[in-house]
Amino acid sequence: MEKHRIYSVSVASVYPHYVAKAEKKGRTKAEVDEIICWLTGYGPQALDDQLAKNTSLENFFAQAPRMNPSRSLITGVICGVRVEEIQDTTMREIRYLDKLIDELAKGKAMEKILRK
Repeated sequence: MEKHRIYSVSVASVYPHYVAKAEKKGRTKAEVDEIICWLTGYGPQALDDQLAKNTSLENFFAQAPRMNPSRSLITGVICGVRVEEIQDTTMREIRYLDKLIDELAKGKAMEKILRK
């Protein structure tokens, strides 16, 4: 089976869209960074390094230091698909991040977004 095009897209190319979506709703870049770091285990400097290297989404998640075990608590629909039902691991990780950014833009409290 051929890989989805999104896998080869760089994190650096989608990151500004995540930030813009959040800022448009009164949230901050720092909150976007906190969500990404919470999900993947990257620290702020490591995240900046991945952005600078134009790492693909596939490699970004494959190389993540420690995917948060609480990510399995992320449920709901993104792009018309329930995230918890996505079979492909990489696609599910990408959609988890999309879902968290959506929750941020919808005004959800960080505590709830980070499943605390």
